[in-house]
Amino acid sequence: MSNASATIASTEKRVLVGLGVTGQSVARWWQRQGIGFTAIDTRAELADDPAVFAHVDPQTTAFGDIDSAMLDGCTDMIVSPGVALDHPLVTQAREQGSRIRGDIDLFMEAAKAPVIGITGSNGKSTVTAMLGEMLEACGLNVAVGGNLGRPALDLLADDLDFYVLELSSFQLERAQTLGLRLATVLNISADHLDRYANLNDYHRAKHIIFRQVRQVVANRDDPLTIPLVPDTVTIVWWRLGEPDLGEFGLRDVDGVTWICRGFTPLLSSDALQLSGRHNLGNVLAALALGSALGLPAEDLLEGARRYQGLPHRCQVVGRPGGVRFINDSKGTNIGATIAALEGFASEGAIWLILGGQGKGQDFSLLKDPVAKYCAGVILLGEAATEIAQHLGHVVATESVGTLEEAVSRAAAQARVGDTVLLSPACASLDMFSGFAERGQQFHDAVTRLEVAA
Repeated sequence: MSNASATIASTEKRVLVGLGVTGQSVARWWQRQGIGFTAIDTRAELADDPAVFAHVDPQTTAFGDIDSAMLDGCTDMIVSPGVALDHPLVTQAREQGSRIRGDIDLFMEAAKAPVIGITGSNGKSTVTAMLGEMLEACGLNVAVGGNLGRPALDLLADDLDFYVLELSSFQLERAQTLGLRLATVLNISADHLDRYANLNDYHRAKHIIFRQVRQVVANRDDPLTIPLVPDTVTIVWWRLGEPDLGEFGLRDVDGVTWICRGFTPLLSSDALQLSGRHNLGNVLAALALGSALGLPAEDLLEGARRYQGLPHRCQVVGRPGGVRFINDSKGTNIGATIAALEGFASEGAIWLILGGQGKGQDFSLLKDPVAKYCAGVILLGEAATEIAQHLGHVVATESVGTLEEAVSRAAAQARVGDTVLLSPACASLDMFSGFAERGQQFHDAVTRLEVAA
C-alpha cells in the first residue's frame, strides 16, 4: 500500500452492524488485517457471550440501545445479512454518505481463485454442496460455504482452484461488486416477503448475482431465473423435462429416468443416493455448472453418484411400521414444500407436517398440491390457524402443540407404504433455535417410534 493509500485508509471509520455468524466472520477478517472498527448489535443479550468478544474491542463495541452518535463519521458500513437495509441505523449511515456493503464485498476483494455463486429459493444448499463434491471428484481443491456452512471470509486461502458459494438474497442485496466466474439462480418462488415488499423486489435481489458475471447456468422451466446479460455471456441450460440439443434434462429410457445432455444418456436416476424428483433438478443444475467450467463429464458424474445429501433436506430418517419418514425441516417456504410433495408423490399417500413462522407468505398456494398429494395435514406453530383456514376445506387437518405430537398423530394414521413428510413451509424460530433443531427433534421422535415398534 502506498503512503497516500495508507493516509486515506487511516481516515476511514468502519462500522460493523450485527454480530451473528456472518458478522463475527467480518470481525475476524478485519482483526487479521489489523483494521480498527466499531461493532454494534441491538441484541443486548450478546453482551454476555464471551465468543462475541474474541475478535472485537470492547471499547468500540455496543449492544442493545445504540447511541446514534456511534455512527458519526462512518465511511464504510458492513451490514450483516440478518439486518434489514431499511433499519434506522443503516438509514442514518446511508444519509450521512457512508458506503453500505456486505461480507461478500470484502470476500470478493480478497479472493484469488475464481468464485461460483449459487442462489435460488430452493435447492441452493444441495446444489452448492453437490457441486463441491463434483469438483473434488475432478481433482480440484475447492472451498464451499457462504450462506451454507462456513462464512465466505473464513474460506479464504491461497491454494484453491475454486470457491463455491451459496448466496442468499440478503447477502446479494448489499453486494456492491461481484464479478463471479459462474452464477445461477436455480428457481424463484415467494419467500422472505416479511423482508421484501413483493415478489419483484425479491426477484431483483436474487438477480444481483449476475452483475459482471462471466458465465451463467439457467433453468429453462423457470422464466424468473433467466438473466438479462450481454450476448457475450454464455448460458448453459437445464430443465426437468426432455432437453433440447446441448441442454441438460431428463429422458425415460426403458422405463427408467435418465439424466441426459441432449439425446445422450449420462446417469440413471437409480445410481443416485438422493430421493425425490426435485433432487434430479438439483443434479441437473450441478452438472450444468460443472460442464460450464469445461470439466470432464465422467468425473462430474462420479461426484453426483457419491453425493449423499445434506441433513434436514428431504432426508429419509426411518421407516417404522413400514412408513417412510422424511425430514425436510429446511423446507422453510411454500415453494420448497411443493417441490418436496411433487418429489415424493410416486410412493403412497403423504401425511404432511406444516407450520411455524409464516414470513408473510400466501398459504393458499398450497391448496392444489396438498389436495393432489396429501392424505392429511398436521399443523403446529404460529401459522397453524392461518394455514388451516386455507387448507381445511381441501384436506383433513388437525393442530397439535408439539412436533413429537405431530409425528405421533401422523404415524397413527399412516399405512404401510405411506410417507410422513416434515416440510413446514415456514421458519422455525417460534418453537426452535433453527431448522436444524426442528429437524433433529423430528429425527428423535421417529427414532422413538422405531424403538417402540
